[in-house]
Parts: sequence; C-alpha cells; structure tokens
Amino acid sequence: LVRLNFVQMKHGGFIGIVANALMYEPLTDKELDRQAVNRALAFNMYWILDPLVFGDYPPKMRHILGSELLRFSPRERKLIEGSLDFIGINHYSTLYAKDCTHSACTDGEDRPIQGFVNTTGYRDGVAIGGLTGLPRFFVVPEGMEKIIDYVKKRYNNKPMFVTENGFPPPEQQSEQVQDLLEDKDRIKFHKAYLAALARAIRNGADVRGYFIWSLIDNFEWVHGYKKRFGLYYVDRQTLNRTLKLSARWFTSFLTNNSHSNKDEFWRDSFENKDMLKR
Repeated sequence: LVRLNFVQMKHGGFIGIVANALMYEPLTDKELDRQAVNRALAFNMYWILDPLVFGDYPPKMRHILGSELLRFSPRERKLIEGSLDFIGINHYSTLYAKDCTHSACTDGEDRPIQGFVNTTGYRDGVAIGGLTGLPRFFVVPEGMEKIIDYVKKRYNNKPMFVTENGFPPPEQQSEQVQDLLEDKDRIKFHKAYLAALARAIRNGADVRGYFIWSLIDNFEWVHGYKKRFGLYYVDRQTLNRTLKLSARWFTSFLTNNSHSNKDEFWRDSFENKDMLKR
C-alpha cells in the first residue's frame, strides 16, 4: 500500500529495512563451528531479511524451530516477497561462533532460539580484535568486507546502505574535554572500516551510502551518556557542541574529490595497525 500510494505514485524513492549485522568467524577450524557461523547469521540477520526477499524464513531456522516458527499464508508470502528496494546494514563488530549441538556451551546459548550457537569475542583468552568501550564490540575491519560480501551474494546484490558504523572508545582515565576532542582512535577505526568497505565495493557490492554513528555524543540505551560515539562532543551542562578531531577529518575526507588522493587514502589506511591490535 505504501509503495503504491506513496512511493511509486507520488514521491519516488526506496523502501527498505535495516538489520543489525554482526559478522562471525568459527571459533575453531572444526566443520561444526563453520556451520555455527551460518546459523548465527541466520538467527541474527537472515531471519529479518529473508522473508522480505524470498518470502520465508531461512531454512536453517525452519529446520531447528519447526512448528514454533510462524508460517506465512500464500497471500502473505506474495505481499512480502521481493518487497525491499534496499538493505540497510548496521555493522560494528565481529564475534567467534561455537557449535552447541555437539558440545557443551554456557547456560542459555544451547537453546533452539539461539540456533544452538555460542558467540564470544575471545579465543583462548585473546580478543578477536581491538577493544572498545563495549564488551562485545571489537575492532575487526575485515568483518565489514565479509558481511557486505555475504549480503551481496545471498540477496543477489540488492542495493545496500551501511546505516550505522561507529566506535565507542574505551573508558579513559582522563575526562578532560581536550582529551575527548583528540579522538585519533576513532579516525583510525573509520579509516580501516572504510578501506574494508571500499574493497567490497571494488568486488562488486552495490553499496550506495555509508553513515557514521553518530553525529553527536548521545543517549546509548542501557549505557546512557557514558559511551561516546559522536563526531561532536556535547557539554551536558550547556548543551554546547564542539567538533572532535574525527569530525574535522571526516569533513576533509568527504570534501576531497581528488581520485588520486582517495586512492592514496585507501592504500594508507592500514599503515598504523596499533589500535587494531589492542
């Protein structure tokens, strides 16, 4: 109804949906953990997108959940199948996936509703990527390229937008404003993730846009105002907003139309990998 009366008839434009899109790596080289990666993707992302592209939930979910999973009527399938013009991706991090069908897992992670998958950011006590201010967010730039490639192949390269990608820095000892404004780690993060995104685009992914989360330090659900994703610092007393170093960098990047300079940017993005290994 919206497509017919609002988009096609009057204003034009795209109708789409946004999915939270973590990437996963197998915890071990075992085939069961490789299969766990596919289940993790199905139970955390594909179940949102598959019905709107194919008209039904992922087969892996059907197999595990059986009659507990809603079945669409023929009329419903006709309405939802192929109803997306674009796919929005909120991507921040990558986690390890461990099979729980043939091995013991922590409480709650061996349930059907979780796809019998345990997810963690650590293997043998070593983090999968650089640490951030959130316990399950890790700096793993290659995850951006991989998740875009997965979506491209599964959904026949439907147009994509990266609707969220951002960096919450680890808690600092100093809360001095000047220290918060010098957010060099955020710049390194976005350079690395943009470079990974560029590789996916060069490999054929139809990515139409990229949005940093977020413009300003804002309210982050259960974390309140403690986690700062913003390109702008916000004084909570006066509500004054001040550009961080990352905002100046991003402005410069967006306004620089030199292809040669852009190519140099992509080549140099991984020059400093210290932050990625912390």
